Amino acid sequence: MTVTAADPAAPAADVRTGRAVITGLGVVAPNGVGVRDYWAATLAGTPGIGRLTRFDPSSYPVQLAGEVTGLEPAEHIPSRLMAQTDRTTQLSLIAAEQAFADAALDPAGLPEYETSVVTASASGGFEFGQRELENLWSKGSQYVSAYQSFAWFYAVNTGQISIRHGLRGPSGVLVSDQAGGLDVAAQARRYVRAGRRAVVTGGVDASLCPWGWAAQLTSGRLSTRPDPDRAYVPFDVEACGFVPGEGGAILLVEDAGTAAQRGAGAYAEITGYAATFDPRPGSPRQPTLRTAVERALADAGLTPGDIDVVFADGAGLPELDRIEVAAITDVFGRYGVPVTVPKTMTGRLYSGGAALDLATAALSLRDGVIPPTVNLRHLAPEYAIDVVRQARPGRIRNALVVSRGYGGFNSAVVLSTPPGSISEH
Repeated sequence: MTVTAADPAAPAADVRTGRAVITGLGVVAPNGVGVRDYWAATLAGTPGIGRLTRFDPSSYPVQLAGEVTGLEPAEHIPSRLMAQTDRTTQLSLIAAEQAFADAALDPAGLPEYETSVVTASASGGFEFGQRELENLWSKGSQYVSAYQSFAWFYAVNTGQISIRHGLRGPSGVLVSDQAGGLDVAAQARRYVRAGRRAVVTGGVDASLCPWGWAAQLTSGRLSTRPDPDRAYVPFDVEACGFVPGEGGAILLVEDAGTAAQRGAGAYAEITGYAATFDPRPGSPRQPTLRTAVERALADAGLTPGDIDVVFADGAGLPELDRIEVAAITDVFGRYGVPVTVPKTMTGRLYSGGAALDLATAALSLRDGVIPPTVNLRHLAPEYAIDVVRQARPGRIRNALVVSRGYGGFNSAVVLSTPPGSISEH
């Protein structure tokens, strides 16, 4: 018997293209949980930064943070998982569920070895670890949970998402601080190019506990200013550091062909990526952020004139802000491209920050609007950049997302509007 394409017994044609598109978003952010609430708050310039409530910060020089509020993980996660997971993992699991739902994709229907998980992490399960250390010194080793053996680990979010949804394709974790949220998107693209149908990616961090707080203070980069409106103001003449936060975003990345085959639209295509590493402090060599930007554009096959918006890293420290502004103006020219830092509403979320920026850029492509940078009152006069301070409508075809991690990491990703993009989700 001759088998034809119309024969139901015939194998389905392989429609994979190797092009990586974002089809689902899951967001847990200090100014909104879920895509709808987060995006509405972001466009309105609604901040999520305030005085810490997860513990009493009175004895610390830094007392502000971006906290995820209005979300009770126990309402979304089985009790057996609650007992063995840190808050960062609980938020990751919730965001992953959102991403699958947003993409209208049931993970149970995916071939288990063709779906991967790769997440970014900067801190691991600090809060879980602190609780078990307290048990150790106050009660004894027999009171330390067996789950401590993995609940603290950097790769735990990847592992728990993989286990919960039965995803057994090549998986992993990348640790490069804030830049990690972009690095894992690039890794997701590599997996798609290698033949994976779908990849769960992104990053979530949550270490707003005394032990995590003490670790963050050692960087010397946190703002000690008590006013939430003036504590984290990148590119401002009064920039003095950043406010940390918790949360982030999980993205579902699919092959464009298989996504189209199942009738799914896409927010954006990952078209360009590059990463560099800065020379050691005191070296005569120059910072390499500009190189990362230029190589990401080259990887996407674009020129600076093709970029419609830059989602900046926005360190909030004058010396780092100067380096970023120099990179932007060297590549795009003076006032050559709109620049925005929506994380001024959430604080810097470590590995979750760049992942959230990717989600935000994808929403900008979908809706044709650039979200604002809040609380910027006086742009430093030497900075010749066009900072968006109120939501700005316009045609957005390509967005550049820039991120840097503590220790010298630089990463840049280009998102572009794909065919079959989501116009209403």
